[in-house]
Amino acid sequence: MNPHLDKLQPYPFEKLRQLFAGSTPNPAFKPISLGMGEPKHPTPAFIRQALIDNLDGLASYPVTAGGEALRDAIASWLERRYDLPTLDRAAQVLPVNGSREALFALAQTVIAPDTGALVMCPNPFYQIYEGAAFLAGAEPYFVNSDPARNFAPDYDSVPEDVWQRVRLLYICSPGNPTGAVLTLTDWEHLFALSERYNFIIAADECYSEIYHSEEPPLGAMQAANILGLTKVGEPYARLVVFSSLSKRSNVPGMRSGFVAGDAQVLKKFLLYRTYHGSAMGPHVQAASVAAWNDETHVEENRAQYRAKFAAITPLIQEVMDVQMPDAGFYLWADVTRTGLSDTEFARRLHAEYNVTVLPGSYLARDAHGINPGRNRIRMALVAGTEEGLEAARRIVQFCHQLKSQ
Repeated sequence: MNPHLDKLQPYPFEKLRQLFAGSTPNPAFKPISLGMGEPKHPTPAFIRQALIDNLDGLASYPVTAGGEALRDAIASWLERRYDLPTLDRAAQVLPVNGSREALFALAQTVIAPDTGALVMCPNPFYQIYEGAAFLAGAEPYFVNSDPARNFAPDYDSVPEDVWQRVRLLYICSPGNPTGAVLTLTDWEHLFALSERYNFIIAADECYSEIYHSEEPPLGAMQAANILGLTKVGEPYARLVVFSSLSKRSNVPGMRSGFVAGDAQVLKKFLLYRTYHGSAMGPHVQAASVAAWNDETHVEENRAQYRAKFAAITPLIQEVMDVQMPDAGFYLWADVTRTGLSDTEFARRLHAEYNVTVLPGSYLARDAHGINPGRNRIRMALVAGTEEGLEAARRIVQFCHQLKSQ
């Protein structure tokens, strides 16, 4: 067996199941889950129809690189969304079966085993980054997010000898779970570090289309273009961007996304994926083309989230420290005022009010003397507004109950 498998920690939701073991939720309340970041808004009818209309394609083997129509739809969306110069459809864009598997697979492509390589991750983080590092034969190095810096990782705290071993850096903007968006200054700093130490940046942007102001989040390729890094040497050197239709179009079960950026990295990544057998079915490709080519459903989806956050966030702010995120569909709340730890808060809320939230410490690791997720909870506002409001009212009631005890 691969010995690196023994390094993997249980997934956060398995830890949550263990936390709730032996506890029976209050039957007076209907269960509401804010635990998992799984979109619950309906899938647009035109995407469902595109799947149905293209089932004849199941009779053919798909190619790993995807069809020209899909690569063109993805590239065109990137150009429109981020005001990019024309992308090479054959070399700078690659469809993938959801960003999750691609984020994992990239590490297997770019990490040379048994070299003492480090994979840098934000902390808290999406657990796939850690697993990808271990199973590529590398070690993760966590950089704690700093609330004083809008939860941006404090890269200035990283020692020189650590940077010299970094081969891959994962960053999530908008962030999971914080919702924080990197600024142009942040990206300029990261690009300079990447050039100096020759590591690849894997930019996870799967929450990019759910934002709460009129200004859309800055993307990594957009930042590189603004900074002139597309005009010097190889365009988007050492940068690979990941995105997905799951959140944007409410199709998490379709498993459709893309990677884009450095053509040399993508060439090797395509080679790896050809052997890995990661080709997208033609019916999913057709539905993906339809989704990437339409913005109306995305605007409607974003409006639902905006209304939901505007209604729910002020209620939660009555009882705990939480701010409206830059983007994404999570509230990242500090429960210190309640007098409970994040795990005890989640356990008792579930038992007494039948609402599930995720302890922040499950989304982070102890690093540099702290766990930056401790005493925080993540609430995924993915269900309908009324269900979310009901959950918020129960949370407020629970917190007032704690205060009176």
